[in-house]
Amino acid sequence: MTPDSVPADLAAALDAVAPSLAPLSSSPLFFTTIGSTNDVAAALAGGGSGEGAIVIAEAQTAGRGRRGHSWFSPAGAGLYVSAVLAPGRARTAPDRATSLLTLSAGVALAEAIERITGLPPTIKWPNDLLIGRRKLAGILAEAVAAPAGGAVTSVVLGYGINVSAAAYPPDLSDRVTSLESELGRPIERAALCAETLAALAARYRDLLDGRFDAILDAWRARAPGSRGAAVAWDEPGGARTGTTAGVDEMGALLVRRGDRVERIVAGEVRWL
Repeated sequence: MTPDSVPADLAAALDAVAPSLAPLSSSPLFFTTIGSTNDVAAALAGGGSGEGAIVIAEAQTAGRGRRGHSWFSPAGAGLYVSAVLAPGRARTAPDRATSLLTLSAGVALAEAIERITGLPPTIKWPNDLLIGRRKLAGILAEAVAAPAGGAVTSVVLGYGINVSAAAYPPDLSDRVTSLESELGRPIERAALCAETLAALAARYRDLLDGRFDAILDAWRARAPGSRGAAVAWDEPGGARTGTTAGVDEMGALLVRRGDRVERIVAGEVRWL
């Protein structure tokens, strides 16, 4: 699929932050309409395109979130962005860097949104940004294996941010929100897009340089629900409930059940 020309306002916004984007590309691929930015980025990574490739879409026809959930992606209503990253090349503890990638991205997006709008999003483990109790943005990280079934060499990190109320179906308005709904005014999507990429690049550099504690401290400060919240999740033996007790050094959610603390690495956690 052939990319479209980057809109002038987005090109200008990216140019303004270009010195802050390394190792991300300052020349993203832009599509007016695409199935999924993550799919295009994964194809680039699988075909040998290097770290830092960026894919941006005005609209997605097959956007998705974690665990196969669809991500409503109408034109002009949100940000739909994916980046090809290689956290496994971190200077120290590459496995830890890879495990903390989603949390790092959540911190970056929250920081960028606050800088542009003044709104301070909170983070719900592992990948949702909230305003109050309503979802504002989501993050999806997907590993990409090398050609011919080789080892995982890249991770595609995709994110979607609701900019206007048109970004989600009206029947979800009790659970989902947008920046413009919260602010009561329009915002410049191009400036927001550029700022999210600059913030992502900064936190990605933290990962590569082994500044894991800085990432975790920033994440914990924005994730009040990671301690003391009642949650439920499913295991092969049935549903479980407990109280959140923070995250560990690998980013796993800790949940207290009686006198035991369990680690949740993946799966659907329901806040009660």
